[in-house]
Amino acid sequence: MRLDRILLSTLAVIALVVMTTAARESRDDKPKAKPFVTGLGSGSGSTVGPDGALYVTVGLTGRVLRVNPRNGHVSTFASGLPPINSAVGIGGAMDVAFIGRTAYVLVTLVGSDTGGADTVGIYRIDSPTTSTVIADIGAFAIANPPTTAFFVASGVQYAMQRYGRDFLVTDGHHNRVLRVTLDGEISELITFGNIVPTGLELAGPIVVMGQAGPVPHLPENGKIVAFGPGSAGVATTLGSGAPLIVDVEFGPGLELYALSQGEFTPGNPEGSPANPNTGALVVLRRDGTLGVVVSQLNQPTSLEFFGDTAFVVTLGGEIWKIDNVSR
Repeated sequence: MRLDRILLSTLAVIALVVMTTAARESRDDKPKAKPFVTGLGSGSGSTVGPDGALYVTVGLTGRVLRVNPRNGHVSTFASGLPPINSAVGIGGAMDVAFIGRTAYVLVTLVGSDTGGADTVGIYRIDSPTTSTVIADIGAFAIANPPTTAFFVASGVQYAMQRYGRDFLVTDGHHNRVLRVTLDGEISELITFGNIVPTGLELAGPIVVMGQAGPVPHLPENGKIVAFGPGSAGVATTLGSGAPLIVDVEFGPGLELYALSQGEFTPGNPEGSPANPNTGALVVLRRDGTLGVVVSQLNQPTSLEFFGDTAFVVTLGGEIWKIDNVSR
């Protein structure tokens, strides 16, 4: 297909995404978040597995947990992954995705450049206790530094999304999205200025992405953007107006939702989380603004939908459930 036709298709899908997100009026019966699972130790990425369960990465212990979305039963799906680097305090197993029935885990901030001794990259889960590195993203990052300012040579990879038989990986520190094959080949898909790319979602060939924005993560810099084949390396803004966006997902009725981690205190170190209990689940409106669905979430990190129910993972190792999101 010619590039100009791909570009037109891309823009058409982006327009469809915007137009199918219904405007929401203020209401008194807004959905409410309630605790579903606690005591995980930490939490970061998540996905819905091929068996219909929720899978969550726990960087503190180097595990991937399987959570039954009906009753909250938690079991260990995989262990033995590099845990959070004690010299840094964050990182380890950051996100999880499946190709078929095989799970892959994104691991960050565990390399020698940050005082660790493990590989920064994508790990294939081979058994409940063993894994294999399939892509050394840390080595690629060090050999191919970004044009924006940085102080972690191996980058800070945040989210991973299946893209056909490949993966897309956001690097929130090096401000780019990488494409990674199962053979370990790594390339830059799109490069940005200092916008801090975070969570990923797909609309066919179109990539929808969250932007946290540079420190201090002002609401006007918290954006949902989209790009795809033929977009010439330029992302189109779909909506903005929520501080420190960390994830994006399509929910019920094809509405596009995002997680805002919340308010960030100026002067806090780069990479610090938002202030406690200031996060929100937001929805993209027709006019490009982001409407609050549920507020006062405590440092949320990732979002998944099961029908009209949202599950929100938090940095502190909790999962919150939000029923009747679209009511």
